[in-house]
Amino acid sequence: MKKLVIGLLISLVLIVVLFFIQLNHHLASPLTINKDTLFTVEKGTSVGAFSRKLVRNNWLANRFWLRAYARLSPEQVNIKAVTYLIPARISLEALLLLVSEGKEHQFKVTFVEGTSFKQWRTQLQNTPQLTHNLAALTNDAIAKRLAINNINPEGWFYPETYAFTYGTSEFEILQRAHRKMKLALDELWQQRATNLPYTTPYQALIMASIIEKETSFIPEQPIIASVFINRLAKRMRLQTDPTVIYGLGDRYHGDITRAHLREKTAYNTYRINGLPPTPIAMPGLSAIAAALNPAKSNYFYFVSNGKGEHVFSTTLAEHNRAVRAYLAEQRANKQ
Repeated sequence: MKKLVIGLLISLVLIVVLFFIQLNHHLASPLTINKDTLFTVEKGTSVGAFSRKLVRNNWLANRFWLRAYARLSPEQVNIKAVTYLIPARISLEALLLLVSEGKEHQFKVTFVEGTSFKQWRTQLQNTPQLTHNLAALTNDAIAKRLAINNINPEGWFYPETYAFTYGTSEFEILQRAHRKMKLALDELWQQRATNLPYTTPYQALIMASIIEKETSFIPEQPIIASVFINRLAKRMRLQTDPTVIYGLGDRYHGDITRAHLREKTAYNTYRINGLPPTPIAMPGLSAIAAALNPAKSNYFYFVSNGKGEHVFSTTLAEHNRAVRAYLAEQRANKQ
């Protein structure tokens, strides 16, 4: 009898040891996830429901080992309801650690300097991880909700990369971008140079948007700013093509015609005096800084050199020579 009891105890110990060996093996084995995958855990998800979902996804052969581990170590299986990015070939143990820590995946949306509010709306609409709540709102309605005192909210959003969690609303992204633009503009307005032709930060924002559209080459932005400020000081028209293009809207198809330049829109700076009524794009920090602290120059004109930079001129004669040189080079390159 004593030998039988000892034999049973040894057998029991062996069974327990084998059980934990198998448990550790299944915890350490990679799940059948072949690529990084987004995985949303809903609120109120139990261990049983969680394990069933893994089996339905064919990530786990059966639920036994997960449920056994949850009973033995419930403190290690505290499932939090968020959206995760599950790495390919992750082990069951690592997955349980991930969902217990609740490390929600951060998506990203990037807005580039010089893009328009129309382009921002399209980009937000095409970001599937966001909750879409802007489609029914006009630009005016969006401006009112953000307490922007302009019918057109163009220019009032800071271009950069915004991280967000699954289900964040489009409007929340705009709120963050607007808040950041206001802070940046206010800070740079306090550091502005003297004798600028702006009476409000908004006018500086308009100028910054024009500078941004004229060049993304940051070293030239303060010089571009000086050209426009020199023109305003002489009561010359700005005569900048990006404002014409913005005023044309959907009628612009890649070329500015003479008819376009003659057409008197609110944004045609060949026909109007001073600044257009609103920004024409979202300026970056460098363009705002250039508008508020321009270079000192005697330049009134500039033209592209065809290599991403510009040739600056003081007189119209110099400018015309630079234009002819640019056109000659363009013709030579086409041959």
